[in-house]
Amino acid sequence: MTPQAKLIFTSSLALGTTITISSNHWITAWAGLEINTLAILPLIAKSHHPRAIEAATKYFLTQATASALLLFSAMMNAWYTGQWDITQLTHPTACLILTSALAMKLGLAPFHFWFPEVLQGSPLTTALLLSTLMKFPPMTLLFMTSPSLNPTLLTCMAILSTALGGWMGLNQTQIRKILAFSSISHLGWMAIIVSYHPKLTLLNFYLYSLITATVFLTLNTIKTSKLSTLMTTWTKTPALSTMLLLTLLSLAGLPPFTGFLPKWLIIQELTKQSMAPAATTISLLSLLSLFFYLRLAYCATITLPPHTTNHMKQWHISKPTPSAIAILTTTSTMLLPISPLILTTV
Repeated sequence: MTPQAKLIFTSSLALGTTITISSNHWITAWAGLEINTLAILPLIAKSHHPRAIEAATKYFLTQATASALLLFSAMMNAWYTGQWDITQLTHPTACLILTSALAMKLGLAPFHFWFPEVLQGSPLTTALLLSTLMKFPPMTLLFMTSPSLNPTLLTCMAILSTALGGWMGLNQTQIRKILAFSSISHLGWMAIIVSYHPKLTLLNFYLYSLITATVFLTLNTIKTSKLSTLMTTWTKTPALSTMLLLTLLSLAGLPPFTGFLPKWLIIQELTKQSMAPAATTISLLSLLSLFFYLRLAYCATITLPPHTTNHMKQWHISKPTPSAIAILTTTSTMLLPISPLILTTV
């Protein structure tokens, strides 16, 4: 792909995201989502591999269906109430259809089936965009319409997402699929709290995007996409592998790291809302995903490769760690001590 084409597609991604997050009218929000979808498709299919073409086709079909449902819910609400404003969504059927549309856009269970397949067929940099930037516009719409949505439905979908994200990721050997199921699991945490404390959902999304960006950029630097090659990276890039270990533990939500902050705040808020059973359930289900994060961390740092492997050994890299990854790793692991400052913005 030529640099000019890349520039056009990334500019279109930025434009589509900006249009959606800054719009008050359903039509402009929908137009921004469509620009986003059309801009990311060439980036998914740029390798021309059959799996990449398949991923782009699956992505296009699911996103087109979700956009059609979103437009249908907006038109139904406008038909009954005369309102095209995003925050004035009041018709119950329109709210239900919108919840389904946004769940499909985000990859929230039970509309999650497309996400691991699309991520597996995409390059690591495009997979990073799909996991973070492409979820920002639908997350903004979820934030804006949160007072109108059904909390019980969102809670059920959230618990189902956390359960399926943890359970289906256990047996994976492809790192992109593991990170896709990790994303589905994290979306459960965001969806469960959006009706009660929407700003916490955004905080969780920002921190999740930060940590996931660190993981994807690290994997892109060491050119690793499956567990068997991840086992050989310690001898090649020990410093980067150590960073990856800490970032994965942060993504798992273990206490001294940044990833613990949103989980802690969400459990606290759910308990305040007399939803202790839901908080207990989602916390126990996140232990499933903790297993595969620990498995990734174990493969990255503790395992030394056996001598009978069939893959090619890679040369030791003497290049310094990119400064962007160093900065991202620091923020991904060490923001917990300044959590009182972060809480002032929530």
